[in-house]
Amino acid sequence: MQPFHIVAIGGTLRAESGTSRALAAALAHAERAGARTTLLTGAAIDFPNFDPDQALSNDAIVRFLDVVRTADALVIGSPGYHGSLSGLVKNALDHIELLRGDSRVYLDSMPVGIVAVAAGWQAAVSTLQTLRTIIHALRGWPTPMGVAINSAAPGNPLADADSQLAVMMQQIDTFLRR
Repeated sequence: MQPFHIVAIGGTLRAESGTSRALAAALAHAERAGARTTLLTGAAIDFPNFDPDQALSNDAIVRFLDVVRTADALVIGSPGYHGSLSGLVKNALDHIELLRGDSRVYLDSMPVGIVAVAAGWQAAVSTLQTLRTIIHALRGWPTPMGVAINSAAPGNPLADADSQLAVMMQQIDTFLRR
């Protein structure tokens, strides 16, 4: 049996953003469980605004869609900007519309972990809820455990969230092995 392919999508255009680090930490759990992983953050998802008539002429978008097509599971992470997800992440997710004609429409029956990082609980939790709604609309199955990280909390919030990331990734692994 080939290892599962788990793809993480999100982050910001800033190198080493908190969201990108959280996604990398989630994928590290998947790798320890034997999965093959791909991390798509920053420039890898910095596309022009979604235009279904032009999108497939962009090589970066075609590569992105090809990676999503090969995924057994996704992890979507976004910073919380003004109580919701970033335009960068939303635009990348909008491009999944181009999978509507595939044999697996959108993210049909795919487990999807969700992570939100914000400088406060309110924005982190509302971003997490918005991501959950989008994943449902794309026919994905959000994991029961979603991870909200308050980057303004004292100490090391990402390290403090690692046990939650581990549970979320275990839920993906359990789903895939059924």
